[in-house]
Amino acid sequence: MTRTLGVLAVGGVVALAFVGSQQRPVDAQERGGRGGAAAAEARAKQEALEKATPKLTIAEDILALSIPEHTMGETEGVSMNSKGHLFVYSRTGKGGSARGGTAAELFEFDQNLKFVKLWAPDNYAASFAHSVRIDKYDNVWFVDEGSGMVVKMDPNGVVKMTLGRKPEAIDYLERFLERAEKDTERYTVGTMGTFNRPTDVTWDAQDNIYVSDGYGNSRFVKIAKDGTWVKALGTHGSGADQFSTPHGIASDMQGNIYVADRGNNRIQVYDTNMTFKASYTGVGAPWSVQVTPKYIYSGDGTGKIYRLDHSGKLLGWTQTSLGQGQTGCLIHELHAVSDNVLIKGACSVWNVERITFKDGAATH
Repeated sequence: MTRTLGVLAVGGVVALAFVGSQQRPVDAQERGGRGGAAAAEARAKQEALEKATPKLTIAEDILALSIPEHTMGETEGVSMNSKGHLFVYSRTGKGGSARGGTAAELFEFDQNLKFVKLWAPDNYAASFAHSVRIDKYDNVWFVDEGSGMVVKMDPNGVVKMTLGRKPEAIDYLERFLERAEKDTERYTVGTMGTFNRPTDVTWDAQDNIYVSDGYGNSRFVKIAKDGTWVKALGTHGSGADQFSTPHGIASDMQGNIYVADRGNNRIQVYDTNMTFKASYTGVGAPWSVQVTPKYIYSGDGTGKIYRLDHSGKLLGWTQTSLGQGQTGCLIHELHAVSDNVLIKGACSVWNVERITFKDGAATH
């Protein structure tokens, strides 16, 4: 990524602004399309598979969420705690840039969808929202792509752990303004202790932490429950132990870690030692993955949700979010409430949906 700094004098005050590019460029997949002959071939193959696979029947409900004297924006992250309270990590705020401004607010709604509170206001890591997850102890974890941080808060909202570190604005100003440097490496090889635009978080039965990391780095990392970094795996590419935008991550109680390898149109499965086990395809470009006792669910930005069994066999699929004025980024994060109920957040439509599968009902 190349960043150019402009200097603006306003009312005698010198202001610095990034000009001509963004800290986080929107790629073709986030716009809802993937270019190139290989991508066209992959789409055709996926469409043929879908024609031969049952289309599942669903009820699709937009949740009535409102915040007093406030407007919720893009619903990047969605999760629920043990009480049925819904958490939404939204690209909301008066500023929209990841450097300087903020587009990240974390909202809680009760089991009746009544607004409870804004979590962690004026929080240094809230820069550009990406994911929120709740662990089995009802700790709330948010993953912020803009700041490159993962933050853990207890059920009372007290910060208990911070992973990664937000890049200092002064470092960017010095590098790109004073020294006129450029970023020439789009896909970096990450170091231990820092992320580069992380995307999601999950845990195993021993409370080890796994983070998909992400847009800049092409890997996932394992961190012990006390915050000690254990291992990182992955470089950019389409080969073994390689990833192209690992955009989501999930786990099951059998010790499997599922990485949504979006750019490679596959879900890669590892054990808790980060040893490769399997690769599941036929799920479009997986933006988010969730595992229930019966199924694996994968969501594509086109709004399609795919249901697999635990061996990776595609059982059925469905289309969501049509008729709302958008064609891409219709799914950003999924949260599995049960085998047949999902909560869906998006980054183009500003709402949260409940997707209920009519078990056993399908059409061809």
